[in-house]
Amino acid sequence: LCPSGSLPGSSAHSLKYFFTSMSDPSQGLPHFVIPGYVDDQVFVYYNSNTRKIRPRVSWMEEVGKEDPQYWETQTQRARGSEEVFRANLEIARIRYNQSEGLHTCQGMYGCELRGDGSKGGFMRFGYDGRTFITFDKETLTWVAPEPQAQITKRKWDADSGFNQGTKAYLEEECIEWLKKYLSYGKETLLRTEAPVVTVSSKTEADDGMETHVCRVDGFYPKEIEASWRRDGEEWLQDTFRGFVAPNADGTYHYWLSIRIDPQKRDRYRGQVEQDSLWKPVDKALKGERLQGGRGWALFQGGG
Repeated sequence: LCPSGSLPGSSAHSLKYFFTSMSDPSQGLPHFVIPGYVDDQVFVYYNSNTRKIRPRVSWMEEVGKEDPQYWETQTQRARGSEEVFRANLEIARIRYNQSEGLHTCQGMYGCELRGDGSKGGFMRFGYDGRTFITFDKETLTWVAPEPQAQITKRKWDADSGFNQGTKAYLEEECIEWLKKYLSYGKETLLRTEAPVVTVSSKTEADDGMETHVCRVDGFYPKEIEASWRRDGEEWLQDTFRGFVAPNADGTYHYWLSIRIDPQKRDRYRGQVEQDSLWKPVDKALKGERLQGGRGWALFQGGG
């Protein structure tokens, strides 16, 4: 296991479970599912058709070798959750004074271990796509934005042991499980993949301004800092950003663009920071006047 309170690199790692129960699913679909995630990777999965929790990644097979009762224990817990959520669906339907039909009850909880050693945790439940009740682990109370959740809030807040146990799970037990899963999947989850960064540029015919699009591809972990800088300061004007999105191979890609006056091109630089790079990569936009569609590789890996 990783030493307590620390992980390689500066990236955050998380363990999360999502519960969804449906009262009237489409034919053949399970009425209850639980996917479990380490970071963005589904590592275990349970549904009401198979009624067994199963690994979704090869490295989870090591768990059963060390703890032969692991899969049976987790399966029994998942089956228990299935029954609880089935009952919760009916309770919520009655509280909202709704007729039978398609309704959903959802739950999610998890924890996060950040690169600086700090921890985070959450637990919340929803009904028909709306937040029903959320745990505030700092005040050891439940927050109920819906009037129909006030009964649940009063019941749970009256049980201080339950709330203390929930906080302890999120801040301690969940973190220990996260560290254990990271140790099993370290070759995948703790790896680093250096980004390949390219810039394509074009000159606008109407006003002569240049648009530069920076594409960052093939990096892991997910966290990345990319920016345009002018005279050494981050430049947000006329800057547009995409979203960090997954590739099929488990790495990520990202893009950002900027529109500038070509006469001032030498004032601008692109900068990328990411765990796989030993230091931030900083490149200037130089060279001859750019024509539409020309692109080049700025840097690869730690170059």
